[in-house]
Amino acid sequence: MRSAKLATGTPTVETEIVQVLVADSGLIQSQLLTRALKSRRDFEVSAVALEMSALQNFLQSNNADVVLVAGNQQPDLSLLRWLRVSYPKIAPVLLVENDDRELVVNALRAGAKGIFLFTQTPFPMLCKCIHCVSGGQVWINSQQINYVLDALSEVPTLRVVNSTGRCLLTPREEQVVALVADGLTNRGVASELGLSEHTIKKYLLRIFDKVGISSRVELVLYAMSHGENRAAEWMPSNA
Repeated sequence: MRSAKLATGTPTVETEIVQVLVADSGLIQSQLLTRALKSRRDFEVSAVALEMSALQNFLQSNNADVVLVAGNQQPDLSLLRWLRVSYPKIAPVLLVENDDRELVVNALRAGAKGIFLFTQTPFPMLCKCIHCVSGGQVWINSQQINYVLDALSEVPTLRVVNSTGRCLLTPREEQVVALVADGLTNRGVASELGLSEHTIKKYLLRIFDKVGISSRVELVLYAMSHGENRAAEWMPSNA
């Protein structure tokens, strides 16, 4: 981000110039969005294809304060993770069509600094969003905040692998293992996950069979030696 002096006829006014990179898989939409942003004096705008190689090539020799990621109904969140690790000072904003709970939670977890509903929100609000995230803030609406708060209260998972590192369990089974390892009874696990005690028993039998053990004690010991705590991806209660 840099400053520029704008002549107003009276005292000179300085404004912050935000360097915006549009990464879009749709050529026409990318051109329209880039043209609209370039009409603003407070933005310096470039555009690239929504591909890892294109982003890498651009950022190796150019600066960006904000990256607008658009063009896919199911965006590749690995791009957000890569940006977070490789360019932590850049603020990625994901342009989406609707408030999909799973997408919102996982995009923020991957490193997005903003989730913008471009089909439902006027263009001036996108400009405000860009300025907010470039200044270190996060841009999400009240519905998306509720998604995040719900996700924070969800049960963590315990990733269980075999000797070669291959994942053995489904995400729901990993949640069951995490709760059992925390010392919860079948009734307690059922209460946490909103399932019946009978369903938890079936989960445990399936887990025992996959892991090759026969008791809860063995499961806890196996999880301690082959497990890895991680945050839960969102999953519906019937998963």
